[in-house]
Amino acid sequence: YLGHCYYYGQGVAKDYVEAVKWYRKAAEQNDDSAQLQLGVCYIYGQGVQKDNIESVNWYRKAAEQGLADAQYEVGVAYFNGLGVPRNYVQAYVWMNLALSQGNFTAQQYMPIVEQKLTPDQIATAQELARQFVPRKKISSVNSSLPESPTASGTGFFITDDGYLIS
Repeated sequence: YLGHCYYYGQGVAKDYVEAVKWYRKAAEQNDDSAQLQLGVCYIYGQGVQKDNIESVNWYRKAAEQGLADAQYEVGVAYFNGLGVPRNYVQAYVWMNLALSQGNFTAQQYMPIVEQKLTPDQIATAQELARQFVPRKKISSVNSSLPESPTASGTGFFITDDGYLIS
């Protein structure tokens, strides 16, 4: 939230460099909103040097956690070839994921993406989207979860960086 305060000048002077500092601290702790905002800063060169590759890296981290707005941005990156090679199938996958969560912009953009694909490519992209499983960060507060599948027999464990793996 401190990053947002500096980014938008709420209660403090607007300062993109300071916003990036705070976004990065949160993003490195897997905060999906901070990862998205850090991607925005890199795509527009706000507080950092403009870098499409770095932008997509941060968007993807948030998208992989299931954040719809980040999924849309990854789709746009693939559609336009910004920071990643142009790939209409991947653009469709990520926009479809965003759309499935009600992202209105993805809904408007999907017909444009579909025009670039064959029916077989659309079917492939839809299957890839169906197979997507978000990597949600597990709160360190919840220490009651077992740490390994052998310890509890549940078939899942939490990695050192806090992800639930089955």
